[in-house]
Amino acid sequence: MSTVSSTSSAADIYSTIGGKSTTSSKEGAEEIQNRFLTLLVAQLQNQDPLNPTDNAQLTSQMSQISTVTGLEKLNSTLSEIFSMYDSAQTMQAAAMIGKGVLVPGNNMAVVEGVGVGGIDLEASAGSITVTIKDSSGKTVYSKDLGEHKGGSFAFVWDGTIDGDPVVDEEGNETAPKAPDGLYTFSVAATSAGGDQVKASTLQAGTVNAVVRGTSGFTLDLGLFGQVPFSDVKQIL
Repeated sequence: MSTVSSTSSAADIYSTIGGKSTTSSKEGAEEIQNRFLTLLVAQLQNQDPLNPTDNAQLTSQMSQISTVTGLEKLNSTLSEIFSMYDSAQTMQAAAMIGKGVLVPGNNMAVVEGVGVGGIDLEASAGSITVTIKDSSGKTVYSKDLGEHKGGSFAFVWDGTIDGDPVVDEEGNETAPKAPDGLYTFSVAATSAGGDQVKASTLQAGTVNAVVRGTSGFTLDLGLFGQVPFSDVKQIL
């Protein structure tokens, strides 16, 4: 009658098929478990009656194979979760094409006499002053936007600049307008009590394309270059 040495326990079998074998890692959890149980039954049937397998040892061996099975299932589940997350992120990024976004920066593009910028406030402010400069660094417009709660928000500049009114052929006066082009702006904010509030400028751009890289998605904002998807503070 064939025998199986009690020293060659299921723990050794586990080591061979689950713990140390490089090929077993490629096998499914169910196949590993079936092989383990088959060998364990053979061990129990042929064990030395005078030196039977200890219950604690048996429990430990079963726990080990359960761990292997659990890890196989966990890895499979995590792979599915990552795959679904990746697909959702891809769809979300693709949906950004054609939309306006606010990202860190101090540039403002004036198109057809209108410019859009953004501000990120660390806390609520009672006064927010925006200063806009042209490409030469000359201040062309400054205005207090009033109070606003903390967070990110956009504002629109109608292109009006400081200076004397423009008189048309019929004698009507209109405020001077800034020509289309690229401008820069800065912001200063204070609380209702007069204390300084941290404020950052945000530039508004339109997403022309989405580029996928090793570190995630990058948004192509045309004139403003490419920025990480994670830099988006607000979708307009």
